[in-house]
Amino acid sequence: MGNVAGSRPDGHGKHGRRANTQTPQAPAAAPGNTILVVGDSLSAEYGLKRGTGWVPLLEKQLSDEKKNARVVNASISGDTTSGGLSRLPALLAQHKPAVVVIELGGNDALRGLPLDMTEKNLSTMTQTAKKAGARVLLVGMQVPPNYGSAYAATFSGLFSKIAKAEKVALVPFFLKGVADVADPVANFQADRIHPNEQSQARMLANVWPELKKLLK
Repeated sequence: MGNVAGSRPDGHGKHGRRANTQTPQAPAAAPGNTILVVGDSLSAEYGLKRGTGWVPLLEKQLSDEKKNARVVNASISGDTTSGGLSRLPALLAQHKPAVVVIELGGNDALRGLPLDMTEKNLSTMTQTAKKAGARVLLVGMQVPPNYGSAYAATFSGLFSKIAKAEKVALVPFFLKGVADVADPVANFQADRIHPNEQSQARMLANVWPELKKLLK
């Protein structure tokens, strides 16, 4: 769900993918070296060929750099911060991740949900993951300008505000170089909401520098 155009929640269609847990080719890793991704359609390969999303590309990056870690992708198309918050405790108990990547919030905005609730949910998710012993990477998003400058500024500011308060790592804008270019249409699928296959490497490039710092 990018910020080119559109105002409907993501992940509702025949191409949507549900929770995409650890892929069969994910390398074995020592206990405590699991990266848990909790996201929405941007991380669930919505509308993409299986294995071409940024999370599978992350698995390849880890392998190429000989990082002893595995990835569990618990992303669900259309998910909100409330959904992520409700699922997180069980995911933490099951996978015992060393790192939790939280990529949620865009659907809250697209559905017009109260931003104070979004902030509270993301803060609670971050705190819950930290209490479980995980290092957290919060992935920031933005909304289209047609939502109004004040709303857009408040929404985008939530992520840095939470990251600062909770002292966790932050990707300022997940779709940097994808949605904020002069002509972003070529970077998106036909719905102009979801990035296309060619944009996935750029999305990983936005995440990797911060994520790499959290790996041991």
